[in-house]
This record gives sequence, C-alpha cells and structure tokens, in this order.
Amino acid sequence: MQLSVIILNYNVRYFLEQCVLSVQKALQNIDGEIIVVDNASADDSCAMMRERFPDITLIANKDNLGFPKGNNIGVAQAKGEYVCILNPDTVVAEDTFEKVLNFARQQTDTGIIGCKLIDGTGHFLPESKRGVPTPWVAFTKITSLYKFFPKTKLFNQYYAQHLDENQTGKAAILVGAFMVLKRDLYLEVDGFDENCFMYSDDIDLSYLVLKTGKSNYYFHETTVIHYKGESTVKDGTYMKRFREAMQFFYRKHFKASFFFDVFMQIGTFVFAMFKKKQTGKKKSAEVNAYWLFSKEERLKEKLAQQLQKKLYWNKDINENALFSQSDLKEKPITILLDNNSFSFREIIAFLERHKDEKFTFRIIPEGTAYWIGSDSSNDRGEIVKIK
Repeated sequence: MQLSVIILNYNVRYFLEQCVLSVQKALQNIDGEIIVVDNASADDSCAMMRERFPDITLIANKDNLGFPKGNNIGVAQAKGEYVCILNPDTVVAEDTFEKVLNFARQQTDTGIIGCKLIDGTGHFLPESKRGVPTPWVAFTKITSLYKFFPKTKLFNQYYAQHLDENQTGKAAILVGAFMVLKRDLYLEVDGFDENCFMYSDDIDLSYLVLKTGKSNYYFHETTVIHYKGESTVKDGTYMKRFREAMQFFYRKHFKASFFFDVFMQIGTFVFAMFKKKQTGKKKSAEVNAYWLFSKEERLKEKLAQQLQKKLYWNKDINENALFSQSDLKEKPITILLDNNSFSFREIIAFLERHKDEKFTFRIIPEGTAYWIGSDSSNDRGEIVKIK
C-alpha cells in the first residue's frame, strides 16, 4: 500500500465529513487507506463516520488522548509505505497526494513534506513553512522583527522567508495539519512525543527528522485549505498549553539559561494573549446577497426560496466568472461553491484567485445538505443547513 491518511478528530463533525470526502477523491488513483481516530468527541462524529463512510477504519477513543498519542495510535495501524498526518478541518485537492508522492520519490533525502496551506478566505498561511525556533528565531517571532526584515536571513527564519509561498524548497519545520513522510521514518523517530499534549508536537517531530540527516520540504505545487480556527479555540487553556509546549521543546532540545526560560514564559504569555484578543475580532457583516456556482438549477431554486435574498447564479467556475460583475453593489456577498458540480481542486483554485475581492466563501460538499466555511483562522467556522 502506498499511503495511509491519518485524520485525528475532535468535535468537528461537519468539517470531518468534508475532509474525508476530499481525501476519498484524492485517493482514487492511489493504493491507499483512511484511518480516522476520534478523541472522544461529544458530537456525532463517530455516528456520521459509521453511516456515511462504513468502509473507513474508525478508531473511537474513550478519552481525549491529545494530538501526539491520537496520531501515534493511527500510525500504528497504518499499512502504507507513506503516512499523511492530516487535520480534520482541511480540504485536499483531487491530485494532492499524487503530486506529493511523486515529489517525495524524486528526492534522495526526503524527510517530511508539507504543502501550501490557505485559510477559508483563500489567503496563504505562513506557518506552512518555518525554521527551527531556536532562542534567537523565537525572539524574532515574538518581537515581530521578521515582519520588518523579511529579506534578511538574521531575522526571517521563523516563517522560512527564504522561500516564497510559490517556491518549493527545504524548510526545517512543517505544520501538523498536513505532513507526509515514510511510515518507517515516523517510527524511527518514535512519532509524536506523547509527553507534549499539543502545539509543539509538529515542531518536535520535524526537528527529530532533521536530526536523522533527512531534509524536510515545503512543496508549493498543491494547495490545501486549512480552516485552522476549528483546531484551536484561543482561551485560557490554550495560553497555558501553548506556553508549556514551547517550554517543553526548549528543555528537550536546547540548554536554555534561567534568563531565557523566564523570557520565554513572558514572551509566550504575551503572544498567547495577543492571539486570544484576535479571537472574535473579525466579525463578518450581514450578508446582503449570495452567489451560487453550481450546475444544478434545482439547488438554485431551493436556495432562492430559503435565503429570501438576492441570489446570483453561475454554471461556470471559470477565471472570468466574477470580473464581469465586479461592481456589484450588494456586497458583502457570500459565494457558495457546489462540490456536486465542481471538483475540490477547482474550488481551492477559485478561493486563491479571488481571495482579495472581499467575498466570503462557503462549500457545499458533495452528497450533503449544508454549506460550510470560515472567514477567520482565529474563530470557529459556519455550518448552515440547506432546507
């Protein structure tokens, strides 16, 4: 078997359904498997999996065992030569895994491969590629020096700014939302460290792989949506775990001085406070009109009746679909993208093309009666039922 995709889920039933659907499509030409590990979700995630995806391996943990242990449990049952660690609040394109595996086989020193991640508004997520957060690199992050000197090597390592977002190359640290590596390599470094509950686990795994002599790569030729806000709610617990996670990484890999340890405690606390303040800061204005991209006229009629607002309709998702009416006065407008009519690859490309046009985007996953999406990577997304 070529690839095992491990999806660790916790209370994101609708995002999980969309994710698994996209992975199924992406594995159609690959000898692969999907393993969903559920960390004691209180929603009906497991019931949904059993009903809609009965042939997919589901491991239902009785407790929330955390990100590292949950993924280690999934990898232990995997049969693929490669494994993909994938968040449930992601959407992959139909050719994502084919492209990544082809790239992996072309390298002689392949460690972990990550890819280009965008949020629900189509904007690039800079954590798609990072450098090792040494004490100095962490300092440039906390003080935002990397923003002021993006071209200077001394300051630009945290987000691996030596690489453009559309440039493939070596990047030391990759994000746990999407990681592809050989299963044997994962086992060689003992997988995710279960002493770390969350937040520094992907940094730690990336660093352990580097220490084997392998190289980690950021691969830009495929794009994956990562809604991100579904993975983490920025509350008091988040701040505590984030600070503990960074301390865990430094104590494991660096011999920091007492002064630096105090600095990191203060710095991570301030950083976490800043992230918390961002939560809920971006509020979407009330939608004045909708724009449906679908080939299904019945869906258009149903939504027009349900929404009771102006509804534009396009049967084509081509490059020029929006520009002909770019002076619309009904903004803000939410664009509904029908996966029954268009592939995930087309939908992802659409988000990237139109990310700066002040639209919000929602996807109607194939075979479902709801739309789903997010306007902020700091907050929970939106699920609306189609009646």
